[in-house]
Amino acid sequence: MESIVNDVLVPYQRLARFDNDPFVILSKIHEGVTYEDFESVLNTHPFSITEWAGFLHVSERTLLRYKVDNKRFDEPLSERIIQIHNLYKKGLETFGEKENLDIWLNTKNIALGGLIPKSLFNSSYGIEILSNELTRISYGVFA
Repeated sequence: MESIVNDVLVPYQRLARFDNDPFVILSKIHEGVTYEDFESVLNTHPFSITEWAGFLHVSERTLLRYKVDNKRFDEPLSERIIQIHNLYKKGLETFGEKENLDIWLNTKNIALGGLIPKSLFNSSYGIEILSNELTRISYGVFA
């Protein structure tokens, strides 16, 4: 089981600086996530550019402007990108297989009041709720 999880996490090593030291994370938030780093997240997570635009409360066109202008994301957007990335990584560690996590993220959840988990990605508080739920699942507490 552990080797499967490690194999799944290999693409996430490029983004490891997002989830190790809390002070490194704070520094990355303050300096801003580059579009190149965001593209790595796009390529390793199952969410479309449309979904990301919703999570970040910006238009798709704005996201594309970050790419064209080679611009760093501002602090609130950088923080949300890193939070979602870290939550997804925690989900992979909890579920062990990407397919199982993706099903969980897209299925109505009784423990979340009947909401689809990824619908909570649009706020820090929602991401915290999901993180707590993943912790409960990893300890075998499902409700």
